[in-house]
Amino acid sequence: MIDFTSEQISTIHTVFEQSNAGEIHFGEVIQQLISIGVESYTVDYRRGETTYYFPNGKSVRHHFETDPTSIAEHFDASLVKQAILGAQSGQVMYPLFKALTYQAGCIGYCVWITGKNVQYFGRLGEIHLEKFPQ
Repeated sequence: MIDFTSEQISTIHTVFEQSNAGEIHFGEVIQQLISIGVESYTVDYRRGETTYYFPNGKSVRHHFETDPTSIAEHFDASLVKQAILGAQSGQVMYPLFKALTYQAGCIGYCVWITGKNVQYFGRLGEIHLEKFPQ
């Protein structure tokens, strides 16, 4: 198996840090990850982990501060959609997006870069599917 390049590791670290600091928006995250061959990534709010996946089966994991007790008990897809619309308009950066999706009962999500969609998950297996904007 091929090891990661220094560019891949550096880009993932930078994207992770900048996104979590609210310095770059979702579109920038996706473009940078595409440039290094990432095909998908998952965010687990309960564990405080983001995992980036490559087509060769390799993955890179980063940890972030989380408070799973602040995630609402019930999943509300309409609140998730509001957070998404705010992010798409550039008014909501990632730190606020996380807070809003916590309030919506979202426990995490999977970004399918090559599939151009995101699946948001609730505690009872609920899923909200959002296609990338065209």
